[in-house]
Amino acid sequence: MNSVGLLFCFILTRVLPFESPHQMATGGLMTTSGAVAYDALGQRLRARHYGSFGNLTVAVDELMLYQQEVMYEINWSAQTCRKLPLDTYFIPMQVPEDASLLGQTILGSSSSWGMGLLTNTWVGQFPNNDSYLLTFTEIGCLPVTLTNYSPKIGWTTISTYNWVIGMSNPEDFFPPAFCYDAKMEKSLFAKNLCPVFDHNHN
Repeated sequence: MNSVGLLFCFILTRVLPFESPHQMATGGLMTTSGAVAYDALGQRLRARHYGSFGNLTVAVDELMLYQQEVMYEINWSAQTCRKLPLDTYFIPMQVPEDASLLGQTILGSSSSWGMGLLTNTWVGQFPNNDSYLLTFTEIGCLPVTLTNYSPKIGWTTISTYNWVIGMSNPEDFFPPAFCYDAKMEKSLFAKNLCPVFDHNHN
C-alpha cells in the first residue's frame, strides 16, 4: 500500500506568543477566494471574497471601521451601500496569550536554504468549548492557516497567502463615493475577521 509522507520537522525550543505586523494585505482568504486589507494601528479591515455555492454566486465587499463603529456592505454591481453599526471591538490578528504551542513544522523541505517555511502551530479552547488551531510563520508572525471548531457549526478553516507588509492601498479603508449618502441601519450580528481571534464569542 502506497502512502504519501509528510515531512514534519519539530524543533525543541521555547517559542512565545507574538503579534502580527500592524499593517498588511493578502490575496486569499477563507474557503472562497478573495483579498483582505488589515490595519491594526487604525483598527480597520477590508474584506472582499467571492465564491459559488450551488447555483448561487456570492460577492461580498465589507469595510469595517472599528474606531468609528461603522461597517459598510458594498455592492459594486448595483452601486449601492449598506451602512451598519459595528457593535464589537477590534481583535488584533495575533496568537492568544493562553494558546499552547503544538509544535514547529517546516512547510516544504529543510534540505536546502529557501525550500521550506518554518511555522508555529498553536492550539487552544474558548470557554464555550469552541476550539482553535492557528499556524503562523516563525519569522514575521504571518497567519498561514486559521481553523476553528464549534459544536454548533462544525469546522471553519481560513488559509491565507501573498501577504504584503504595510499599507499597499490606503484607499481600501475608505468607502466609495456612492456610500456617502447611506443611512445607518440596524445590525443583528457582530462582525470580526475570524472567530478564532475572539475570546468572547458565543
